[in-house]
Amino acid sequence: MPELMTRSERLHPEVRALLEMMDAQGAPPLETQDPVEARSARLEPMKLLGGQPDELGRVEDLTAPGPAGDIPLRLYASEPGGLRTALVYFHGGGFVFGNLDTHDAVCRAIAKESGAVVVSVDYRLSPEHKFPAAVDDSYAATVWVAANAERLGIDKHRIAVGGDSAGGNLATVIAMRCRDAGGPALAAQVLIYPVTDVSTFETGSHRELAEGYFLTRAGMEWFTGHYLASVDQKRHPEASPLLAPNLSGLPPALVITAEFDPLRDEGEAYAQRLKQAGVPVTVSRYPGMIHGFVSMRGVLAGGRQAIQEAAQFTRSMKG
Repeated sequence: MPELMTRSERLHPEVRALLEMMDAQGAPPLETQDPVEARSARLEPMKLLGGQPDELGRVEDLTAPGPAGDIPLRLYASEPGGLRTALVYFHGGGFVFGNLDTHDAVCRAIAKESGAVVVSVDYRLSPEHKFPAAVDDSYAATVWVAANAERLGIDKHRIAVGGDSAGGNLATVIAMRCRDAGGPALAAQVLIYPVTDVSTFETGSHRELAEGYFLTRAGMEWFTGHYLASVDQKRHPEASPLLAPNLSGLPPALVITAEFDPLRDEGEAYAQRLKQAGVPVTVSRYPGMIHGFVSMRGVLAGGRQAIQEAAQFTRSMKG
């Protein structure tokens, strides 16, 4: 029988080369940095890994009223005119970093591939603004987009929420808030390697992939420590949606995970709970990929493929 491939051999060659380059640069571990320092150091690399931004017919910076002042938004559409499917997008970055610019290329790509209007939300970051500030901003932005759908060129019956990593967490929570508040009605959720449980980092993927694959267990502890105001919030369903008692009545979901991501198992466990609650779910695990691969679309073909899948899902959702 042929020998089983080692874990390193199962990494996609592009991912292996990227990890080797990152190791060679010798950046200090995330958990040794203060948040402001980490935020600044990652801004340009995140933009570079995102690749060349697509040209679109319509890109607008807007604001929505929020609980603590205006929330910056950026609207993307491949071309003006008509009422289109929409995706309200929450960026990743562990609730500590990321902004409209770090995810500009990703949002442009989804808008171009899907033909949908994508609205990126610049929610407040931790640790300056602890949980649930990011949730409150994301919900307020979603409500505002739905209320202003026609003016924004959006079909109000076909609005989805989505995001990557921390943004995937926010998308799950906003879907639950909208359900519990009786609206706005959402047509779908696009969850890209979402954070679904910060109460424990003891899943198989957290243990097996604790270090050496970009996102580390120590990094997750650092993010969570900055995001939450107290330890008891770890089990709050708006921090750990996997622990929410009721997932029924939520919109159909696409859940994208990566084989070499510590968050893989909790993302797939959330998808399984959605299925058990009667929610239509598509789960796509990308072999050989690591956490953040969609935001690395400029250097990883897998990231570009996942964006195409997310775009197709967004395009095909029904109101």
